[in-house]
Amino acid sequence: MDYIFNFFVSDFGYALLRFALCMLVNWVIIDRLYYKKSRRRDFYFTFMLMSVAIFFLVFFMMGMDRGKATMGVGLGLFGIFSIMRYRTDTMPVREMTYLFIIICLSVVHAMFDAESEWGIAILLDLLKLAIIDAIVMSFIVMCERSLKILNTKLIQYDRPELCKPENKEKLIADLEERTGLKIRKVEVGGFDFLKDTVVLRVTYDGSGKANEVDGQFKVRKSQWRNV
Repeated sequence: MDYIFNFFVSDFGYALLRFALCMLVNWVIIDRLYYKKSRRRDFYFTFMLMSVAIFFLVFFMMGMDRGKATMGVGLGLFGIFSIMRYRTDTMPVREMTYLFIIICLSVVHAMFDAESEWGIAILLDLLKLAIIDAIVMSFIVMCERSLKILNTKLIQYDRPELCKPENKEKLIADLEERTGLKIRKVEVGGFDFLKDTVVLRVTYDGSGKANEVDGQFKVRKSQWRNV
């Protein structure tokens, strides 16, 4: 019994408490705030597993002696994790933002160094983390409710003559008739004169996935222009 007690009051036992708090907060952010609107199971899977891996990776890289952990090393790790990206697919800005938040919270919880022994003081230290988590979640809720993120889709269009600025109304009317979408904005990308087509980025109202951009069309950012 003494061995079990000593295990849970050790640095690793305290780390498990921080890990539980971190996973609870990340789950609320991912499941209740992100997934509720986007319905992207692939990113749900990615965010949860990355939060687990990053927490333990940072914790063990810092060593069991938390006093040796320096802010410089922490910022270096944070910079490495924050610029990570997957090569298989382009990650939309909203998903990248949530990934950044998950990485940030995992690093903070893993590196948090208690200044007191076990007891009420430890609970106060955990309360500091809980306050940080509450601040982050409150700003996410505020932004999600006040800022409406519209859906985006790439369309290969077969009537490039309507992409002239003077034909904007005709272009939107034709797209709405064909797609059944309520279109808010149309941007013109690359032209293919051999096939007589053009790639359009259409922003529209709808209940689908936010920022749903097809990855089959490769158009440089400098090529896009508003109609």
